[in-house]
Amino acid sequence: MTPEYEVVIVGAGFAGLAAAMELEAAGVTDVVILERASDVGGTWRENTYPGVACDVPAHLYALARHPWPHWSREFAPGTEIQAYLRRVAAVAGIDRSIRFDTALHQARWHDGGWELQTTGGALRARMLILACGRLTEPAVPDVHGLATFPGPVVHSARWDPSLELAGTRVAVVGTGASGVQLVPELARRGAAVTLFQRSAPWVLPRGGRTYTDAERTRFASQPEVLAALRDDLFREGEARHASRAGDAAAAAAATDQALAHLHAQVSDPTLREWLTPDYAFGCKRVLLSDDFYPAVASDAVTLEPSALARADGDTLVAASGRRYAADAIVLATGFSATRQPYADLVTGEHGISLDEHWATGMSSALSTVVSGFPNLFILNGPNASLGHNSSILMLEEQAAYAARTIAAAPATATLRPDPAVEQAYTGMIVRRSRDTAWVAGGCRNWYVDERSGRLTLLWPGTVAQFRDQLRGADGSEFLAEPATERSTTP
Repeated sequence: MTPEYEVVIVGAGFAGLAAAMELEAAGVTDVVILERASDVGGTWRENTYPGVACDVPAHLYALARHPWPHWSREFAPGTEIQAYLRRVAAVAGIDRSIRFDTALHQARWHDGGWELQTTGGALRARMLILACGRLTEPAVPDVHGLATFPGPVVHSARWDPSLELAGTRVAVVGTGASGVQLVPELARRGAAVTLFQRSAPWVLPRGGRTYTDAERTRFASQPEVLAALRDDLFREGEARHASRAGDAAAAAAATDQALAHLHAQVSDPTLREWLTPDYAFGCKRVLLSDDFYPAVASDAVTLEPSALARADGDTLVAASGRRYAADAIVLATGFSATRQPYADLVTGEHGISLDEHWATGMSSALSTVVSGFPNLFILNGPNASLGHNSSILMLEEQAAYAARTIAAAPATATLRPDPAVEQAYTGMIVRRSRDTAWVAGGCRNWYVDERSGRLTLLWPGTVAQFRDQLRGADGSEFLAEPATERSTTP
């Protein structure tokens, strides 16, 4: 007999753990979590490349229900975040509800519920929460000859810890967040790095101090001090919204700060020109680093200011025509973000998959529910990420909204998102994002779906606005269920 659950959650990263905690707080306990890997952690389980760390302050990059006073530094390294998530799962008792090494193969709406096929067998759920993350499947560029390159080729999100790169010639492809963290670390480890840069990133000073033992003790013994720090960090993040969202003065001030950082760290005028972005501040993800520019300016790194075009044996050819010998290639090329890899696994009530529904880009109502897919909640999906603050704050609001809605729904209810509400919400996103750097900044980024030109990854407003929106949801995002006919006795 197929096991049945009130709620099935797919994914045991930040979003999945948050969803499980909010459901328990709302009194929903018949819950199971499916995790394709053998450990919790999501992004922080997958990304183990040298130098991996969060660029959001650690005390804001933690679940509100589980503050952690013992972060070692302001910007936590990936291993600490992974350890934190393991600790949360254990302390909250969530690990008992997780089915590890269980990947979702198919989810299909049928007969008032979700029928799931997994590597661990079939099961059925009344409600389904997709907490699969948006940075899960590496994007590998289609580069001629890459498949026959004689040396190791690794993506930053599939790092091989056995790689010995000291004394070797390493090509790094990409200058996004992973590339900016990787390059200085590879140079420190003695590699000769060639960095292929399709477009220069905006980089701000990172700073980031190490917390003293006394500070950590104080955070642990005085929770109100830690809460005040978190509030301060939240306000600082919200203040950054203006420089990305169309405020000319704020954008100009941020641009000046980034250019001053570049000029202070790179003296060579040609190299500075190559490292100067040709698009608006905030159009792509703004990066934080104090050692990227010095590394690129050092003898250990050669900057190639164009994309990798092809590989001829162990020689890499840039779009500029310049050629570089390499022993290994590291692809810091990001993820398939605008087309979520789980979308073609989920089929709604009309026989249409999420991927088909999102053929012109992801859309939703309240960034969480999608028409044609009853009793389904998606965390970290359409327009639920941020370009200015901690995305953990967003997924926590989504998890709380899903838990409230599920707990309040009658046992036989079918929650069908209203297509008109989804259409109106999508139109609102288009209007609010039209003049932002993300859409009008003159760059190609992973926030915008190229099929439609719509902003599909980021929420264009502040966290406070998103919070108010979800907390004010009154159920009108769902179609009214038809009244049940009552039999009468003549």
